[in-house]
Amino acid sequence: QLQLVESGGGLVQPGGSLRLSCAASGFTLDAYRIGWFRRAPGKEREGVSCISSSGGRTNYADSVKGRFTISRGNAKNTVYLQMNSLKPEDTAVYYCAAYFGGASCGLYVDVYDSWGQGTQVTVSS
Repeated sequence: QLQLVESGGGLVQPGGSLRLSCAASGFTLDAYRIGWFRRAPGKEREGVSCISSSGGRTNYADSVKGRFTISRGNAKNTVYLQMNSLKPEDTAVYYCAAYFGGASCGLYVDVYDSWGQGTQVTVSS
C-alpha cells in the first residue's frame, strides 16, 4: 500500500517561502498523479495543486497561481510544492495525495485514494 509522508512545513512570516515535500517509501511516484490539498481551521479541505503522472501537466487553484510551483524530484519518489510570497490565508495543514495513473490531474478530493498525514504551515508575523 502506498504510504505518503509530507515534510517541510513550519512557521514563516508573510512574504516568505517554504518548500513542502511528499515522499513515498518503497514506491516510485512517477506512475501516480499527485495532488496537494490543504485544510484551514474551520474550513473544508481544498485543492491547491496537482501534477500528472508524466509531470507534463499541472494544475493550480486560483488562489495560489503565480506563487506556488509543483514539481517532481529526480529520485522519482518525491514531489515538491514550492510556496513563495506566502500570505496569512495560506495557513493550513497541507496534505499530499496520490491516484494511480492519469495523463492529467484535477483538484477533486474524492479522486485521490492515498493520503499523507499532513504538515502544518503557519504564515504569521
